[in-house]
Amino acid sequence: MNIGIASERAGLPPKTIRYYEDIGLLRPARTDNGYRDYSAADIHRLRFLQRARSLGFSVDECRQLLSLYRDRNRESADVKAIAEAKLAEIDRKIAELASLRHALRHLVEHCSGDERPDCPIIDELAGEGMVQ
Repeated sequence: MNIGIASERAGLPPKTIRYYEDIGLLRPARTDNGYRDYSAADIHRLRFLQRARSLGFSVDECRQLLSLYRDRNRESADVKAIAEAKLAEIDRKIAELASLRHALRHLVEHCSGDERPDCPIIDELAGEGMVQ
């Protein structure tokens, strides 16, 4: 099937499919005239990649997961280790965002938001304030 049909079936834009091919995550067959010819297995891999990316896995992590997927002698511990590392990264990012939210909320709560020029938000951005 051509890239348009593959795109429809996989739920990915053609540009993303071409990118996955360029970086070696996908190797569709080529017709005699050089056009890409996507198989059902290619569509399955594209859906696999789409789901992995939607869970936040990086391209390199997707490469590892695809390799493990293809390896019928894999150990589930290897897959779990990748997922646990991603989960730890997500937890770290959530903690960082919570800290940022707390700091910004503090600044917003202490800004009078009136006609006076005094503003703890501006002071903090200028390095003159102190976030608590």
